[in-house]
Amino acid sequence: MSEQDPQHPPSGNRPPEQPAGQPHPPWAPPHQQPQQPWGISPQWGSPQPGPYQPGPYQPGPYQPGPYQPGPYQPGPYQPGAHQPYGPPQQWSSGPNIAGPNPAAPYPAYMAPPKPGVVPLRPLMFGEIMDGAFQTVRRNPKAMLGAGLVAQALGAVIASVLPLVAPASDASAEAWVGNLGPSEMTSIFGALVGGFLVVGVVSLFIALVMQGAMVVPVARSVLNRRTGFRQMWLLARGRAWALVRLAGLGVAAVLLGIALIVLATVGLANSMGTGSLVIVLPLFLAFVAALIWVSVKLTVAPAAIVVEDVGALDGIRRSWAVTRGNWWRVLGIVLAVSLLIGIISQIVLIPVTLLAALLTAVASPQDLASQASALQVVGVVLMAVVSAAVGAVAFAFQTSVMALLYMDLRMRNEGLDIALLRLLESGSDDGGIPGRGVPVYGPGRYSAGPPTMPG
Repeated sequence: MSEQDPQHPPSGNRPPEQPAGQPHPPWAPPHQQPQQPWGISPQWGSPQPGPYQPGPYQPGPYQPGPYQPGPYQPGPYQPGAHQPYGPPQQWSSGPNIAGPNPAAPYPAYMAPPKPGVVPLRPLMFGEIMDGAFQTVRRNPKAMLGAGLVAQALGAVIASVLPLVAPASDASAEAWVGNLGPSEMTSIFGALVGGFLVVGVVSLFIALVMQGAMVVPVARSVLNRRTGFRQMWLLARGRAWALVRLAGLGVAAVLLGIALIVLATVGLANSMGTGSLVIVLPLFLAFVAALIWVSVKLTVAPAAIVVEDVGALDGIRRSWAVTRGNWWRVLGIVLAVSLLIGIISQIVLIPVTLLAALLTAVASPQDLASQASALQVVGVVLMAVVSAAVGAVAFAFQTSVMALLYMDLRMRNEGLDIALLRLLESGSDDGGIPGRGVPVYGPGRYSAGPPTMPG
C-alpha cells in the first residue's frame, strides 16, 4: 500500500472543494484539534478558522463555568398558560353550588336558605328552640287558641274541686268523721275514678290538640301563616287517628299497671315480704320501659298529621325516624320540660302569694262570707293565670316536638330537599308542607333516592 499524500486526505475526511487559484488550508486530524472547555460558548458571528470537521467523540473531564444570572423579565399573561399553585384569586358568590363555577377556581360555600322559622337543613338545639318561639309569635291565634282549648278542661277541674271541698280543716275533719267505712270506700273510689276519667279525657284532648298544632309549625318552616280555622280544616281528617293513638297509649299503660299489680299481689301472697326483692326491680323495669317507649313515640302525632297516616302507621313512623337519635330526643324533651316548669313556677308563685295576701288583708277577722268570696276570687284568678301560662307552655312544647320531627326527617330522609322544591314554586297551595313526600330511608314507603331540586 502506498503512502497517502498529506495534501490529499482520504475521501471520508476530504474537505469541500476550494475555488481555483486558492491554496488549501493545512489539515490536522480531529484528535489533534484543540478542545474548548465546558461553559465557554463561542461568540456567534466571529470568524472561524475553517469549516467544521467532524471526528470521533472524545470524552473529556467536566469543567463547569461560572453561573451568570440575569434579570427576571416577566412576560404578559397568556390564557391557558400554566399557573403556579396557590390560593384562589377570587371566590365565587354565584348561586351555582352543584357544579364548578368558571369564574373562580373553587365554588364558595352558601348557607342553606331560611325562608321561615328554621333553615332547611338538620337543626341544632338552639335553632329548634328559636323556631318554636318564632312559630308561636307568627301564628298566635292558631297556637295559643289551641293551647287554651287544651288547658280549658284542666282549668275547669282545678277551679271546681276547691269549691266543692270543705271551707276549713275543721269542717273537713268533721265531715270525714261522720262517714262510715263503706261510705269512705265509695267516696274514695269515686274520687279516684273521677280523677282517672278526667286525666284520660285531658290526655285525649291534649293529644288531638298537639296533632292539630303541627300544621302551623310545618307551614311556618316555609314562612306560611296559618289561622285557627285553617289549622282545624287541615287537621280534622286525622282527629280520629289521633284519638286511636291516645287510646292505644292509655290501654298499654293500664295493661302494664294491671300486670304489675297482679304480679305484686301474687308474689306477696306466696313469698310475703321477700317478694320485694322481685317486685321492686320489676317496677323499675316497667318505669324504664315506659320512658323508653314514650321517647320512641314522641313524634307519632306529628307523623300522623303530616304524612296523613293512621295510628299504627304513625307509631311505626315515629319508631323509625327516632332510630339512632333516642338520647338526643330524650335530652331535648327533658330540657324543654325543665324550662317550662321553671318559667311556670316563676309566673305562678307571685300570683299565689298575691291571692294569699289579698285574703289576709281583706278579711282579717276571717268571716265565713268574706272568706268564701275571697276564696272564689283567688281560685278564679289562679285558674285564669294557670290557663294562660299552660296555653303558652303547651304551644311552645308542641312546636318543639313538631320541629324535632321535621329535623329527624331532614337528617334521615332528606325532607329538606323536598321542602326546597316547594320553596321554588313560590306559591302557597294551602296544604301541609311534607305531606305526600315519598319516604326514603328507615321505614320507607317507596324506593329510590331523593333528587336535587331542578
